[in-house]
Amino acid sequence: MKRFVINGGKPLHGEVNISGSKNAAVAIVAATALVNDVCVLENIPDVSDVKILLDVLTTLGAKCSREGDVVTVDSRSINTWVADQDSISKMRGSSYLMGALLGRFHKALVYLPGGCSIGPRPIDQHLKGFNGLGAIAKTELGKVECSAPNGLIGNNVYLDIVSVGATINIILAACMAAGNTVIENCAMEPHVVDLANFLNTCGANIRGAGTNTIRIKGVSELRGCVYSIIPDQIEAGTFMVAAAATHGEVTVRNVIPKHQEALTAKLEEINVGVEEGPDWIRIYDKGPLRHTNIKTAVYPGFPTDMQPQFVTLLTCAEGESNVTETIWSSRFSYTSDLNRMGASIKTTERSVTVYGCKGLAGTGMKAPDLRAGAAFVIAALSASGTSVITGINYIDRGYYNFEGKLRDLGADIIREDVDEEEY
Repeated sequence: MKRFVINGGKPLHGEVNISGSKNAAVAIVAATALVNDVCVLENIPDVSDVKILLDVLTTLGAKCSREGDVVTVDSRSINTWVADQDSISKMRGSSYLMGALLGRFHKALVYLPGGCSIGPRPIDQHLKGFNGLGAIAKTELGKVECSAPNGLIGNNVYLDIVSVGATINIILAACMAAGNTVIENCAMEPHVVDLANFLNTCGANIRGAGTNTIRIKGVSELRGCVYSIIPDQIEAGTFMVAAAATHGEVTVRNVIPKHQEALTAKLEEINVGVEEGPDWIRIYDKGPLRHTNIKTAVYPGFPTDMQPQFVTLLTCAEGESNVTETIWSSRFSYTSDLNRMGASIKTTERSVTVYGCKGLAGTGMKAPDLRAGAAFVIAALSASGTSVITGINYIDRGYYNFEGKLRDLGADIIREDVDEEEY
């Protein structure tokens, strides 16, 4: 078992380079299964979610290799539309293989994937999209089976709720469908746009990504390409909040400031110093933090994946803050550990009230999911004393060299291997 040991109370200072987007990487790596050619993907983070997905592609017959942050996927030898149950169950992003395999082979059998336990993740909108394109899609015994014996045919698809996963899967399935597809009420997240840009580079005809209506004209084939993915919006936000929580001064480089607008607006509102450049954001201390109210929302609203980190920051803000979670129903399990550190957080099913405290004290914690794990690291960095965080396999799903980047900023953090019985 691996764990982080953190001695807190040290302000972060310096510069940090942000890796490629984990969310964009898993969508685009999955999309290579749709391309009967070789794709070279640059700026791919070396995180466990990407590693698992590359392993899944290998079981399908693809040839995958990595050199630094460059991943090469040769999908010409993919010879099955059945995704292995053992590997597919380890991560949520593997669900994108449904759309990719269906789009390429007009068949797909994919077991329902795993991921963080932050609430129910129904796939009804995915299936609605596949059915709208002429496929027969159903779930049975923990797996999704799709087939389109007469081929996929473009259609109008209206999503009942805004869903990133459904938007991505329908894009993948529709790229080579006959005719035109229109997806309405779709997700506008940066990684949805990045996926569309990648597919267009491969020869797809997708317009409107980044708006709530996407129009796709089906093409007969996709070709390989060289493509560099966008920086990780959530990793950047995590370091921004960590700098604010430790009252430090950090310049976050290789970012797209527009992607951080909802976060930077709230940081400025609570009295955190923010300065922006073309591809960097500097966070600096301006004095005591003020309270605020936040409601998570789909992009361009405040991201749910930054909610645990920001709640951690608010534990030391003056006054009473309220945070409402509109995306996931089970995303406040981490607050009990923050309360053990000295925070004062009152939790309901969909919201928390955070009462400012004078400071946190180090303790032992076990990360329940990816972003809560990052929040625990931020809490430990800002706390007095020593904290021990287990369950860091969740953190490794989305952050490349997290402790190394933090050490370069002056954090006292180490990764240890320990026996299960020892902890």
